Amino acid sequence: MKIKEVKELETKDLVEKLENAEIALDKMKLNHQVTPLENPSQIKVARRDIARMKTELRQRELNK
Repeated sequence: MKIKEVKELETKDLVEKLENAEIALDKMKLNHQVTPLENPSQIKVARRDIARMKTELRQRELNK
């Protein structure tokens, strides 16, 4: 998810996507520990997407 896409989302939708992404990342990490993923760089991409969403939420909070 690009930063442009994150900025276009409503705050409510962004929070929902963030929660879903964090759950998916936890599942991905657990699955990777049991049986290695074909593409382990997916974990890095997911972490960065979560960071982008958290950053945007924090910026919105500060700009109120």
